[in-house]
Amino acid sequence: MWQNFYPVQPAEGWSYKVAYRDVPKAASLVPMQDGSLMVSQELRDGLGSIIRIHPDGRREKVVADLSKPDGMIPFRDGLVYSQEVDGAMVSFLKEGRILPLFKGNSVQGLWGEGDYLYAIEDRKGNGRLVRYHWDDRTLTVVRDNLNESESIMRCTDGRMLYTEKEKGIVRQLTEDRSDPIVLADLNQPTFLMCDERGIWVSEDSTHRARLLLIDYQGRRQTVLSFLKAPQSIVRTTKGSYLVAEGGRDRILELMPPLDVPTH
Repeated sequence: MWQNFYPVQPAEGWSYKVAYRDVPKAASLVPMQDGSLMVSQELRDGLGSIIRIHPDGRREKVVADLSKPDGMIPFRDGLVYSQEVDGAMVSFLKEGRILPLFKGNSVQGLWGEGDYLYAIEDRKGNGRLVRYHWDDRTLTVVRDNLNESESIMRCTDGRMLYTEKEKGIVRQLTEDRSDPIVLADLNQPTFLMCDERGIWVSEDSTHRARLLLIDYQGRRQTVLSFLKAPQSIVRTTKGSYLVAEGGRDRILELMPPLDVPTH
């Protein structure tokens, strides 16, 4: 179809370039302090992996034989990663050693803060949001009966947000369990990211997917359009952004306009 070949379109003032090609099913991105980039490659049936792209372009396979490794975050001087299949372990990677933490069912989204690690399951109607306590290894179910929830994160204003992909919404996790909808009318929202510009949402659609930015006044901007299955977005030390475009096996670098306010 023509959508496969239609070029990605940036919003006025924004620009992008292809940072890395031939990255099969690029999903989660974690920039490292040495300038390298950790990437999860979300292939199925034990063909998935986590690779490290070094500043000189050299690629190193760090973890192999994974099935749909999707979520990956920095945590406690290492990395935590998940596999989006039933019964797979959420694991901790540090200095080449892998420590299994707990078992989940199709875990995608991860978020870590302090001694707590949050994980959310991408399942139809019976997904869970769980919280793992590092010190005593206990696992608490925070929410259940979730429907295709793919991302969980704490925003810079203190709110914890999570997606429900099939419903096209983003909810706020609240103590009274009401979990109000904060964003709606989205097309298969998957990864979330928050910074001083607002809330970033990538839409995991095969054709004509968008990367959206919703500022703290609620204004919605389509920063990139005509993407194919975009996944995570992360900030670089240069002030640009990296976007995993899994549907085209590549990673884009997104450059903001000079006149966009950052405060």
